[in-house]
Amino acid sequence: MSRPGVGRSYDVVIAGAGMVGAACAEAAAREGLRVLVVEPDLCGGGATAAGMGHLVVMDDSPAQFELTRYSCARWKERRDEFPEQVEFRETGTIWIAADEDEAVAARKKGDLFRAHGVAAEWLDPPTLAECEPDLAPGFAGGLLVAGDAAIYPPRAAQSLLERAQDRGARVVRDAVVGMKDREVLLRAGGRVPAAACVVASGEAARHWLPELPLGVKKGHLLITDRTAHRVRHQLVELGYSRSAHGDELESVAFNAQPRGTRQILLGSSRQVGVTTRDVDWPILRRMVRRGIRFLPGLATIMATRVWTGLRQSTPDSLPLIGEDARRPGVILATGHEGLGVTTSLGTADLVVSIMLGRAPPIRAEPFRPSRFGSPP
Repeated sequence: MSRPGVGRSYDVVIAGAGMVGAACAEAAAREGLRVLVVEPDLCGGGATAAGMGHLVVMDDSPAQFELTRYSCARWKERRDEFPEQVEFRETGTIWIAADEDEAVAARKKGDLFRAHGVAAEWLDPPTLAECEPDLAPGFAGGLLVAGDAAIYPPRAAQSLLERAQDRGARVVRDAVVGMKDREVLLRAGGRVPAAACVVASGEAARHWLPELPLGVKKGHLLITDRTAHRVRHQLVELGYSRSAHGDELESVAFNAQPRGTRQILLGSSRQVGVTTRDVDWPILRRMVRRGIRFLPGLATIMATRVWTGLRQSTPDSLPLIGEDARRPGVILATGHEGLGVTTSLGTADLVVSIMLGRAPPIRAEPFRPSRFGSPP
């Protein structure tokens, strides 16, 4: 990244080159807008690099379901545009039901998905064992959502940014620290005239826009050595949503992804309000023990790497996508928590519809920042 382009006038400055920022830049450049991307670090090096890359339809709320379903469809439509290094794999997701109560919940989830055109199939215990023979016995079954997929997030973000640059977008290594009178203010002291500024960097938004209802949730990931043990689908315990969005300050849930390298990517953990990036060994041990409960073979595999990431969250677990009523020209695209990779393309479509005054592709109201009110 370099500084060429500062001093020019732009239609939009994108603050942040993670997955959401890169997607917004690519979508805006595709519409012929003059785009400047401002990123202090590597493209996709923050929360994007700390994600599993699971493209998943989620149904914790009707709005979340609509955004994730739309976004997953957009990923599938565009999969052939991405290079091989993005590693787009239609792994499918199996939501594992631990007992009969969870089996009832899984069947209801399947009914909802099918009613809205998302393929979902109930797997009884023998079929589940046939699909995933390395799973521990005794589960009540699972719900297979075959259309879910997985990608390698940093390379996907880089690809989107490269496509934006091919269409004329400029990229500079700096940080946005404010916007005033249609000028974007940079940390290094520059001012960039722009009609709009899209805030797509969650961590920076908390410092520049401290009044936003953004919290932090720290997560851990572990990747194993290459192994003969097989995971064929993305495997998630049905209690994952309760763990990720519950009231506990610390939680773990089973979430395992097969990699094309014959490795297994293992999650997940949530620590509310923790902003350090150090590995928390007690919670990592809890996460691994949870994984072994579902995949006993994990106990025999070496870990090759462990890392953490900080994800920005909102009180209702929905991202902030829309104009900031307090700051003319500022459009928010942040607070996606663990779904930034999944929802990046949908978020970008919403952001572009705002900039161009178009009807949004899905309902925009649930994501508007104004839902939390405007402080005096």
